[in-house]
Amino acid sequence: MEIGFIYILRRGVVDFYLKEQGVCTSFPYGQLNISGNEDYGFRPYQLMVASIAGCSASVFRKILEKQKLNVEEWHISAEVERNPEEANRIDRIHLRYIVKGKQLDRAKLEKNLAISRKNCSMIRSVENSIDIEESLDYIDLD
Repeated sequence: MEIGFIYILRRGVVDFYLKEQGVCTSFPYGQLNISGNEDYGFRPYQLMVASIAGCSASVFRKILEKQKLNVEEWHISAEVERNPEEANRIDRIHLRYIVKGKQLDRAKLEKNLAISRKNCSMIRSVENSIDIEESLDYIDLD
């Protein structure tokens, strides 16, 4: 059984199809399967966390690149707390950045992370319903 419905995005329309074990859609770069069961696709909360972490990281990276900071490697981990008494909603996400590079300035990195938060559309979209914390560790490779 397939039931189609339309989800309107800012730049176009994406078709979603109801499958037996979830929902799917296709993009030029691949198919996205969404399901409450990890055996059949990404769980919706995983996509929410990935959207928030991905947006935050992308904005942060653009800022660091514009400032020509010498970041060689970075890692982001997301710790998620969910509330089983409220439909297992996401209550809190802690994004922990680990940045490695040369001649890094902690104050500058923290300021840029704060700026990225203000410019991340995904964080701004959920900031009044999900507590999003960010922390930063850095390793100077000099």
